[in-house]
Amino acid sequence: MQRLMSVYHRLPAPARSAAATLRGLYLRMWRFGPESEKLMQEALERDNWPAERWKAWREERMAYVLHRAATQVPYYREQWAARRRQGDGASWELLENWPILEKDVVREHARGFVADDCDTRRMFHEQTSGTTGKPLEIWRTRKTVEGLYAIAEARTRVWEGIPDTARWARLGGQLVTPIRQRKPPFWVWNAVGRQLYMSTFHLAPDLIPSYLDALRAYRIEYLGGYTSSLAALAHEVLRLGRTDLSMRAVFTNAEPVHEDQRAVISEAFQCPVRESYGMAESVAFASECRAGRLHQWPEIGHIEVMDNGEHVGPDVSGDLVCTSLLNADMPLIRYRVGDRGRMADASEQCSCGRRLPLLSGIDGRKNDLLLTRDGRQIFWLNPVFYGLPVRQSQIVQQALDRIQVLVAPGAGFSEDVGVTIVQRLKTRMGDGVDIALQIVDEVPRTAAGKLQAVVCRLSPQERDAILRGARESATAKSA
Repeated sequence: MQRLMSVYHRLPAPARSAAATLRGLYLRMWRFGPESEKLMQEALERDNWPAERWKAWREERMAYVLHRAATQVPYYREQWAARRRQGDGASWELLENWPILEKDVVREHARGFVADDCDTRRMFHEQTSGTTGKPLEIWRTRKTVEGLYAIAEARTRVWEGIPDTARWARLGGQLVTPIRQRKPPFWVWNAVGRQLYMSTFHLAPDLIPSYLDALRAYRIEYLGGYTSSLAALAHEVLRLGRTDLSMRAVFTNAEPVHEDQRAVISEAFQCPVRESYGMAESVAFASECRAGRLHQWPEIGHIEVMDNGEHVGPDVSGDLVCTSLLNADMPLIRYRVGDRGRMADASEQCSCGRRLPLLSGIDGRKNDLLLTRDGRQIFWLNPVFYGLPVRQSQIVQQALDRIQVLVAPGAGFSEDVGVTIVQRLKTRMGDGVDIALQIVDEVPRTAAGKLQAVVCRLSPQERDAILRGARESATAKSA
């Protein structure tokens, strides 16, 4: 693969777009077929199913998936056989009897999660970038892929009334342009998908104007991409005073949307901003309606919200633990996706009229929780930057009492703004924390082109020891 990328990057820009179009044709063959329109309409009809009907559907589908996993998926079959040998008579028909599945297990035994009657050579293979250096491999049948994209089209583009002929752009982490390149184009045109795919790795302030010119030249009607990348574009639109980039909608993914980002993106592109949530493992998806609420896609997977091994109530943040329902050929049962979120009350109804269950919000990744010496877990740090002239930021916990803050300043940034950032962070982390502010042109992105707003570099052992000590101290005080 590395050799192919090296050859691709040496191609002239028109040839790279031709290669992107060929790739687009391949993806379209997998994602869309003669049943796609029907599947989209069925998804839209399910938007209005009452809770009782969704409950009956989920129970039936869950029973099928659990039985298939326990009897036809090698990893689970062996797991249940081992439990039986140890005298465990728990029923696999009950979800609560299944253990929590961690990412590292799926990384280590990926093929063991594919059902016996499936041939991975005839399935769509996808690798996630991951954060551990080792990718996660996922396989799906054509039927699963087509079903997933039908639902996705229905609950994003169709919800917004955007025709399927509209031209669109995605800001993503594919290396469509060599990293060393400093002159446009930083994008490729996929003619089959009517998609301008733009690199997130070249979003420096001096290069962004060329991105904006490309959006205009290609007559782009809506945008999708990482929230931080879209916000970077939007800041430059406003700084340059451009009013020629009106969109139908902007769809965010991969990163939560904070209100200051939403406001900037909406103003710059003169359109609504719709948050979406999902992952390559396809065990949970959600999208935002015109009323501003995140609706789950129940056909994709069942979501549990847990903290310290226990289910939490509505609007309480916890780990998202998800079970595949759409992809029964590589089912992931009670899979901890690594994100934290909040579930809305089951009885809550959205003013948009749709009956899909609601998520109160996606808070971010579990590893983005910072820890204090007294065991507090600090997550909601976005207000540290509210109302300040900051284009990008990243808070990194280097050690228990040492924080580094990377800031890419916006217009009007001053030394006093830096002092405000440090003071606000200290009010959340405590005065005993050493906070170092570093001004940068651009905050470094991950290998997938994402910007991580908060990073905790404490080892799992350090985190566990801190939390265990805090629990023991609390127990001693209450005794």
